[in-house]
Amino acid sequence: MAAPSADRIFGRVSHPSVHSHGGHPSSVRVAFRARVIVVTALAILGALTLAGVIALWPTGGPPAGETAAAKQFAGKGVTFSDAQIITIHDGCPQLFGSGGASGKTGPGSTQTCQTAKVRLLNGKGAGGGLTLPILWPYSDAGLQPGDHLRLTVTPTPKGQVTSADAQNGAVGSTIGQSFSVFGIERNDPVIWWAIAFVVIVVAVGALRGLMAVIALALSGLMLFVFVVPALIAGEPGFWVGLVASCGMMFIVLFLTHGISMRTCAALLGTVGGIVITAGIAQLEVISTRLSGVGDEATGTISTLTSAIDYRGLITCAIIISGLGVLNDITVTQASAAWELRAASPHMSRRTIFASAFRIGRDHIASSIYTIVFAYAGTGLAVLVVVSLYNRPALELLTHEDVATEVVRTLCSAIGLVLAMPITTAIAIALLPAESLRHPTAPAGQGYTVRV
Repeated sequence: MAAPSADRIFGRVSHPSVHSHGGHPSSVRVAFRARVIVVTALAILGALTLAGVIALWPTGGPPAGETAAAKQFAGKGVTFSDAQIITIHDGCPQLFGSGGASGKTGPGSTQTCQTAKVRLLNGKGAGGGLTLPILWPYSDAGLQPGDHLRLTVTPTPKGQVTSADAQNGAVGSTIGQSFSVFGIERNDPVIWWAIAFVVIVVAVGALRGLMAVIALALSGLMLFVFVVPALIAGEPGFWVGLVASCGMMFIVLFLTHGISMRTCAALLGTVGGIVITAGIAQLEVISTRLSGVGDEATGTISTLTSAIDYRGLITCAIIISGLGVLNDITVTQASAAWELRAASPHMSRRTIFASAFRIGRDHIASSIYTIVFAYAGTGLAVLVVVSLYNRPALELLTHEDVATEVVRTLCSAIGLVLAMPITTAIAIALLPAESLRHPTAPAGQGYTVRV
């Protein structure tokens, strides 16, 4: 692909006349001075983002003495193995007898149990058969023959399991070791669903869809390579979230929407929204006294490392979680301004701003619904838990788990609401002024851009 010329980048136009009532958005020419200002501003923002990544890049790893703890997933001597289900049926008579908690007792019941005959796929005894009890919640996952399980293998005291027991299919045991289910292997179905996602996006979105997938992959890589290690190393979550969000938006917007003044306007508005969201997130976390430890995951983290600032972690999560909707509204506003100018060269900037602002208001309403419904869906289990307690509704809504989602929702909503007029104003400022039709020119001709 040929490199863009200086005329294309900076918008040098030899013929300022527009010979129609409207045109394609690409025909909207931004003044050379405005382009220089925008490119300079984005260059400074890009340099600051890169400097932030370099300054926050985790180079030391976990604090001394915590590396071993982070690697210790199970007890001493415990190993892991994979197994494939050969047959499976409800009930665990070997454990519970013929009654009680031996079978299915209802959807979601913690007393459900299944018995599966499995074949070990690796580790000691690979290829051999074994009978295992599958307890809740795995017994409620709809397991079928052919599915794969992940097992923990625990050494047993000498003589606890005899060779006769092993030959008779003692539950979850072989000679010298005991097996238990600790997970379900889902690699294949997840990979196939990911492939289906990519195929559908590319089939419908063509090249732009492909670029969106690539941008998404690079953003995910940034999360795993920079954000997570930086947080583990104890870097401030506020700055990690701010820098990473700006970096990901540079990647996503330019890869997905191409390099243009319209994309630049959207990017500037997005960065403004990120800064606002980050500031509000910091203030809300402080004012609501959130500890950042409100779920099982953060509780587990606390047993593995003492370096993480949990309040910074939640601030970083709030900043990143709102990027999708924020990006959506800024791109839409920039596109709306360009389309309006292309369709109506004679329309004043003030009129275009008013029209684009009305579009933005409608988009804001639907975006707020999107944010609230998304967080309500992901936090539905938390809502169920807190609703089971016999406490006042307001007290439950301000519980750490629920309050975290409330703060996350409010921060994202405020950020995108304020990003809308900011992006609209930036886009309108970049547009050329309205065209004036010469009085003697035939209808549909003779429009000249007023500079």
